[in-house]
Amino acid sequence: MNDDLCEVKVTDLAKVRRAQEEMKPAEVVILLAETFRALGDPNRLRLVGMLAAQELCVCDLAAALGMSQSAVSHSLRVLRQLRLVRSRKASKTIYYRLDDQHIERLLADGFEHVEERV
Repeated sequence: MNDDLCEVKVTDLAKVRRAQEEMKPAEVVILLAETFRALGDPNRLRLVGMLAAQELCVCDLAAALGMSQSAVSHSLRVLRQLRLVRSRKASKTIYYRLDDQHIERLLADGFEHVEERV
């Protein structure tokens, strides 16, 4: 017997309607899932963490992570497509930073959550 199944076949229609009304649109849920998937990669998460502290170029990020510039660029492309980071060009150098404070808060809340368990 599966404990997850409801044994009672009565549904509270008001609660069901309220739950449906509070559901986010599918496109929003999908985009958030893609964001979490991107942040699920440890190297991309480290990149975002460093960019939460300061603006950095690919060379600096690669040196700090011990990764190739190509691998960092690929990760940054994924993060830029999801609008988690943005770039600015200064002369021949492109600098990256977090796109907005929502990402910084998401990261801070996530680390606070897991550090409580460590």
